[in-house]
Amino acid sequence: MNRKDCDQLVEAYILWLRRGLSIEKLEKSCELTTPFLDRHNDHLQIYAVKNDGKIVLSDDGYILSDLRTSGLDLNTPKRKAVLEVVLNGFGVHTDGKQLMVEASQRDIGQRLHALVQAMLAINDMFVMAQPRVAGFFWEDVKNFLDNHDVRYSPRVKISGRSGFDHAIDFLIPKSRIRPERFIQAINAPNKNTIGAYLFALGDTRDARGDGAEAYAFLNDYEREVGGDVIEALEAYKVTAALWSRRENYLETLAG
Repeated sequence: MNRKDCDQLVEAYILWLRRGLSIEKLEKSCELTTPFLDRHNDHLQIYAVKNDGKIVLSDDGYILSDLRTSGLDLNTPKRKAVLEVVLNGFGVHTDGKQLMVEASQRDIGQRLHALVQAMLAINDMFVMAQPRVAGFFWEDVKNFLDNHDVRYSPRVKISGRSGFDHAIDFLIPKSRIRPERFIQAINAPNKNTIGAYLFALGDTRDARGDGAEAYAFLNDYEREVGGDVIEALEAYKVTAALWSRRENYLETLAG
């Protein structure tokens, strides 16, 4: 992709975002409906209230409540630890019920973006279509890299040309023979979950300017990955790495 292609990608994303956002004034807060969809194909909603000069953004408890209603116990040490890692990666916290961030007028856009990313990430990571799924997909990818001595940094924040920070699941540093590599673990591959990754890549690749390679590990054990997902990734020079064929990518990741 040349510079013009990258500019068009960012502008197209921002235009789509503006068209998909809507606001409703409630009694003591604002309800923001976003174009991002959860696993039920419902639009994610964020609520904003003012508190002691700060703007508090939250999901009003939707994400965690939905997971508990679906029968997922979030109180095990392992799941608490994974949840904490995800939240810390986006600078989001929880009071045990709702996901929250505090913002000022100066950074409201960045904080809003971080909360949406956290909602999508948690929604994706905790999807378990079948009881036999033993662990979280992110952790499966981590264990795979560890077991094959692949060097990486987990949950790295990278600033893009737009000024937004993006959380990359795994960052493999540049070596003598290979460039820097980005890896995203996508448990439920669909246009919504890969769309956020493609925007992050388009925004960060141009800012870093070092020809980084990009990979998306796609969980194809519980569901077949659609051809449209693979085509979309490949169109933006992202290697669509099916989890069932993960051994095929070791040479390029370990180099």
